[in-house]
Amino acid sequence: MTSLELYSKGASVWIPDPDAVWVSGLLLRDYDPGEKHLLLQLSDGTEAQYPVASPSDLPPLGNPDILEGENDLTALSFLHEAAVLHNLRVRFLDYSSIYTYCGIVLVAINPYDQLPIYGEEVIDAYSGQDTADMEPHIFSVAEEAYRTMTREEKNQSIIISGESGSGKTVSAKFTMRYFAVVGGASQQTSVEDRVLASNPIMESIGNAKTTRNDNSSRFGKYIEIGFGRKGDIIGANMRTYLLEKSRVVFQASAERNYHIFYQLCASRELPEMRSLKLDSPEHFRYTSQGGEMQIPGTDDISDLERTRNAFTTLGVRPDQQMEIFTILSAVLHLGNINIQASGRNSDRSYIDADDRPLAVFSKLLGVEGPQMAHWLCNRRLAVGGELLVKPVSGQQALEARDALAKHIYGQLFTWTVQRLNSALRTQRGPAKSFIGVLDIYGFETFDRNSFEQFCINYANEKLQQQFNRHVFHLEQEEYVREELAWSRIEFSDNQQCIDLLEGHLGLFDLLDEECRMPKGSDESYVRKLYDQHLTSKRHPHFQKPRMSNSAFVVLHFADTVQYECDGFLGKNRDTVFEELINILKASQSELVAELFQQQGTVPSVADGSIRSGKRAAREHKLTVGIQFRQSLQMLMDALNDTTPHYVRCIKPNDLKEAFVFDPRRTVQQLRACGVLETIRISAAGFPSRWTYEEFFSRYRLLLRGAQGQERSQASCRRVLPQLIPDPDQYCFGKTKVFFRAGQVAFLERLRAERLRLAAAVIQSRVRGWLARVKYSRICWATLTMQRHCRGALARRLVLRLRYTKAAVVIQKTYRMVAVRRMFLVIRQATVTIQAFTRGTAARRRHRLLVAQRAAVVLQARVRGWLARRSYRRVRAAVVFVQCCARRRAARRELMTLKTEARSVERFKELNKGMEVKLMQLQLRADQEARDGAALKETLHAERGATSAELEALRATVQKLESRKRETPPPGPVISQKEAEERKKAEEKAAQEILQLTQELQAMQREKESVCKEREDLSARLFEQEKAQEECVHQAVSQASAGLRAELDEERRKYQGLLREFTRLEQRYDNLREMSLLTERAKGHRRTDSTQSLSWEPLSPTGPAPLSPQSLTPLQFSPFPAASPHPEEEVRRVSVTSPSAERRVSVWSLETPMDQLMEMMDVTRDPAVKMRGEDLSHAYDAVRVANKFLESQLRNQCSQTEEELEALRCQLSQAIFGSSSAAQQQELHGLLEAREQECVRLRRELKELKSTISLRRLLTRVFSPETSSCPKPAAVTGLLECRKRDEAKLLKNLITDLRVDGALSLPPGLAASVLFLCVRQADCSGDQALARSLSSAAVTAMKAALKKHSNDVDMTALWLKNTCLLHDLLTQHSPKQTLDSDEVVPLTADLSDLIRALSDLCIQAYQQLLSITEQRLQNIIVPALLESETIPGLSGSAGKLGTSRKRAGSDSRTAGAVAPTLAAVLRELGALHTALSRQDLAPTLMAQAFNQLTFLISNSAFNSLLLRKDMCCWSRGMQIRYNVSLLEEWLRSRGLQTGGAVATLEHLIQAVQLLQAGKKTESDARALVQTCTALSSQQIVKILTLYTPHSDLDERVTVNFIRSVQGLLKGRCDGQPPQLLMDVRRVFPVTFSYSPPAVFRAEQLVIPDSLKISFLRRA
Repeated sequence: MTSLELYSKGASVWIPDPDAVWVSGLLLRDYDPGEKHLLLQLSDGTEAQYPVASPSDLPPLGNPDILEGENDLTALSFLHEAAVLHNLRVRFLDYSSIYTYCGIVLVAINPYDQLPIYGEEVIDAYSGQDTADMEPHIFSVAEEAYRTMTREEKNQSIIISGESGSGKTVSAKFTMRYFAVVGGASQQTSVEDRVLASNPIMESIGNAKTTRNDNSSRFGKYIEIGFGRKGDIIGANMRTYLLEKSRVVFQASAERNYHIFYQLCASRELPEMRSLKLDSPEHFRYTSQGGEMQIPGTDDISDLERTRNAFTTLGVRPDQQMEIFTILSAVLHLGNINIQASGRNSDRSYIDADDRPLAVFSKLLGVEGPQMAHWLCNRRLAVGGELLVKPVSGQQALEARDALAKHIYGQLFTWTVQRLNSALRTQRGPAKSFIGVLDIYGFETFDRNSFEQFCINYANEKLQQQFNRHVFHLEQEEYVREELAWSRIEFSDNQQCIDLLEGHLGLFDLLDEECRMPKGSDESYVRKLYDQHLTSKRHPHFQKPRMSNSAFVVLHFADTVQYECDGFLGKNRDTVFEELINILKASQSELVAELFQQQGTVPSVADGSIRSGKRAAREHKLTVGIQFRQSLQMLMDALNDTTPHYVRCIKPNDLKEAFVFDPRRTVQQLRACGVLETIRISAAGFPSRWTYEEFFSRYRLLLRGAQGQERSQASCRRVLPQLIPDPDQYCFGKTKVFFRAGQVAFLERLRAERLRLAAAVIQSRVRGWLARVKYSRICWATLTMQRHCRGALARRLVLRLRYTKAAVVIQKTYRMVAVRRMFLVIRQATVTIQAFTRGTAARRRHRLLVAQRAAVVLQARVRGWLARRSYRRVRAAVVFVQCCARRRAARRELMTLKTEARSVERFKELNKGMEVKLMQLQLRADQEARDGAALKETLHAERGATSAELEALRATVQKLESRKRETPPPGPVISQKEAEERKKAEEKAAQEILQLTQELQAMQREKESVCKEREDLSARLFEQEKAQEECVHQAVSQASAGLRAELDEERRKYQGLLREFTRLEQRYDNLREMSLLTERAKGHRRTDSTQSLSWEPLSPTGPAPLSPQSLTPLQFSPFPAASPHPEEEVRRVSVTSPSAERRVSVWSLETPMDQLMEMMDVTRDPAVKMRGEDLSHAYDAVRVANKFLESQLRNQCSQTEEELEALRCQLSQAIFGSSSAAQQQELHGLLEAREQECVRLRRELKELKSTISLRRLLTRVFSPETSSCPKPAAVTGLLECRKRDEAKLLKNLITDLRVDGALSLPPGLAASVLFLCVRQADCSGDQALARSLSSAAVTAMKAALKKHSNDVDMTALWLKNTCLLHDLLTQHSPKQTLDSDEVVPLTADLSDLIRALSDLCIQAYQQLLSITEQRLQNIIVPALLESETIPGLSGSAGKLGTSRKRAGSDSRTAGAVAPTLAAVLRELGALHTALSRQDLAPTLMAQAFNQLTFLISNSAFNSLLLRKDMCCWSRGMQIRYNVSLLEEWLRSRGLQTGGAVATLEHLIQAVQLLQAGKKTESDARALVQTCTALSSQQIVKILTLYTPHSDLDERVTVNFIRSVQGLLKGRCDGQPPQLLMDVRRVFPVTFSYSPPAVFRAEQLVIPDSLKISFLRRA
């Protein structure tokens, strides 16, 4: 099929555009040959016609949508400029991917933003992985170069090129950082630090701000990083090319000089910089021409500090650094020297004698100022054997000054590079292989191009030729390897352009020839070029510009460049006067003299100015062009001897804005850097390459006949000729089938057509089935409707019958209700009449009873009130008597409390605030009680008044009754009057009684309100107390959580330092072994291996050596219950303390008085010095002790007075509220008497203490010193080891213990035996033996761990023994609280050895995890991500361009068996078995597996984020199943509670993200709610990498990704900003302390194979 058939309706094409370079369009109709226009619909919806004169003018076709965003440009079906530009734009803007493969080239687009893709976790993710499966990255190129070097033992090179500002320097820095981490992490050498330290130095002296880049490298450099046999960095070497020295004296507008000048000016206020006499950059000519003094976002002061630190790292002393800065400052002052013209025609010049810049310049460089001024304005000529001095013009003097400045800077730059090379040079022999990193300028074209651009573009021509030939070579190798019948691929070679530049009578030859001519000039050079390459023989790559006679045009491979010849000869000569050089040679500065002494004699280049009598003495130095050509040829030879790897950096826009893509600038750079040439070479042959299995998986539906995966090659060979009739469009290889450009798109079209036809058949069948289903449903619906209608009619008839029957029932019921209602009315009326009649009679009887009862009630109330009053008086008297008795008892108790107050001082201080609050609450409650008592008294008074009035009324009533009985009955009128008076009196009494009753009720209500208020107050106080307790508890919980987090962090840091110490110790042992071998070679006798690995025993009497373990803070110890007492803090000694302080013994048990006497120089031996000297010392000690006791007593007195004052206040308040004035006076008197008694007792106590202290001190001074050692307790069931058998015991029990015999021993047997021996030595009183045996055991265990550094079982065994020995010594420590009477403490203090054992436990634990991690490192990703545990799930999920290795990638061994999840579980099972066999604590096992699952999960997760082929639905299902198997394994062993399963959450949610729907807005919301453990960057990265592996799936749209990003912006998840997880994070380990059970020697089963029968039972 021809390519014209692909131009059918709906096909995508690319048409040129002046702004976007290329725009896409869709064909609206098929193209027929002969048509003059194509009808297109552009991307913006408009229609257009594209002119087509012939089929060759057809626009390029677009690739299928499934290839959009492909990470390798060579995988595209159509390879052309438009497809490359579109793919780069999609990856850069839509996917934020700055790296893309183009065959063997890595295209890197500068994002102008900080991206989190360069951390150590990213380095770990790429290290050791197959780079063909990973996402494109600068680390993938570095990894491929490193692995190829180690595997093939061949030198490699990484060529990084691009425009200024495209990111070359940053890419080179990241490449070197990758090599430093991968090649130096395990050895911990300083070479990689030095390699990285060279970057800031070279940036300072070789980089500058240009209009295109703020940190542009103005030189080329090639760094060779040397590696040893083990792949570690052992040295480096740097070569530089073509430093732009003209920038030192001239900068264009908006540009700067080299960074180092501005850094020095910014740091001029530093004390060490003031002698340089610097000023702001505006005041120097060499730094102010461009007008840019500051770069936004940079700090010159901090950059200079970083440069100085780098110098220090590379071994440059501070005085040498100051010399370098002095020379650089002198260059700035040289530019400010004022040279003035003189003479008639200004043919002379001079410098003032008092010129300040000249004086500063001369002083800084240590040269003679007048001589420098003289030779700047004059020059020496040799005429006829005589030397003449000729003045020069002002312009020539300025040029000489600038030439001197450039020469000084160039010499200093060269010296700095040599100094860096000497610091980077290896000290361990020659490197076995190296990787070269070339950071060189890209192709440059400006408005005005000079000699620098000419050399730069010449270098790029050479590099492009090398690149083209290498790509062609790889292409041909692929065809030969596949045994294809191929013809030679033609590609555009730039050899003609290179011949024009460097060939015979080329541009460089003519330039050097013109420089040798006495009267050579730029004009004559241009005329020679015109005559040679235009007139005599016209060269196709050389042209003459139309409007200029001083320029020439060269047609480079990238672009056509016009070069201005002004200054060509001067820059090529690089002339410096010999007299100025001689002055600098005689400088007083050693560095200045060294710079120019190395140069030797530097005569001026032959330009007619030097006339020497001897022809042999006429020496011409090499021109800049010759030097550059020679160094470039050396570089090309070095590159040709290595395997190159290419990185092409692209600058996306000139505005330096983040993620802005300018297509015109990008295409210009793609053409210049050779990326499109790679595409052309690939397109010239067979660019599309498929393995037979991939082709069969993708296009099996196009194949006919018997199909099977095992017969894929035969099926492809049989059917492909039927699909593509032209045999020239494809070719069969051994393992692959090759297609020319466009054929894959044709196969995709056939596949789509076959799928369309199949879909039509499926649709017809489905539509027929749907019609039949619809007909059956209509029939069923008709029958159903009939059935429902008949049922409705029947229900209607039944309803009518029900209504008729209901009417009869309602009528009957209504009549019954009416008759019953009438009956009820009549009955109710009868009952009402009877009730009123009976009520009237009852009320009449009640009034009579009330009149009789009233008098009885009054009498009863009065008598009751009298009885209650008498009872209250008696009760008050009793209470008063009780109060007096209790007050007397309280006084006695008060005196007791005063004496006890001193013992609870600290408790009061701690609870002072709470006591104040309780006192306030108590006072408030007492106030409420007093108010209630007052109200009660008022109520009693009111009741008394009421009863008195009532009594008066009763007396009046009795008097009236007596008068009534005594007086005869009056007439009718008088009796009526008396009746009225009596009635009035009764009414008045009733009113008063009613009023009193109301007042009583009011008082009762007031009392109830007071009681209620009191209860509310109590409840409120209780709530406040409860709230305060909750607040305090919450604060304490938060503080505890914070402290716990800080403790974990500090513990993690400490354990990291311990791991670092272990590495350094291992390195020290290696160096010691090397030194021993060296001494042995010189004739010295080699020491025993056991002695070389052992520590000297620690002596308890002599000065103990301080180990790092003894200097570590014990709060970081992983044993929480083994913390020492506070007095141990005194015994710790700082690492930085003086040597005198380090002599303090760690096991010192001095008492405070002994330390005091030692400070006062009091001898401890009473038999040495007696008489006057002892008495004087004793007097001094007594005086010091008196002062000490006096200060303590003063503190106690002040505290006691404060407590008495507080108690006095409390007593005064209590007395004021509960007693009278007389009682207060009595209590005050009693209190004063008690205080006087306390003062007297305190004085007596002070005298008694002074007497006792003096007696004790004199007794210690004058009495012979007795031993204070406690008598060892008698303990049975121990093992006795004699001193001579100590080494034998450790050798048989620890050092020479075999693996097969060790695993059969009971857990912790060695620790138990050692403890029983130490215990027996301690009980026998030989503390030195106990200490030496313990110290030797610790050393032997450490040596055993080093010996079995790769054995899990043995490491677990010694971890168990170390932990057990630590717990046993801690349990029997004299400072430990004993939990059982059976445990007898040790007399020797072994706290330092306990700390050493604690650190050894951590080391053993870390070694155990390190062994397992090393075994798991290379199988995690293949087992968890790549292994297909579910067979057949992804068998047919072939995707266009997926899983194909890019050209030049590192393919792994095909025959190797891929690791599966069973291998991971096998390693985890081996660790679990080893830990279980040694009966280690479950918490320790949980911590170990938590760390390992963290490593497994994060490693797999990081690889998932960097591999596009893993981000699909089917692969997500496989990964989820693998993770579920791992979870099941952890749960089956009870490890899920330790957090091991929780560490898999990131990976599980990532897999759920792959399997979730990714289309609608609801899918986006559900996705954000589900993936809570993933950060925003991780979610977006997975969505952008998601690649459908089947036609049933679709690619995630950009709109969906943007909607997810919008939802993620509102989520405050607190996730870290980095993309990948940190796999190097180490969780701190804690060892739970559990006191072991007490055992005896009889309980141990010691096998005879240990050969320790010499131990005796004691």
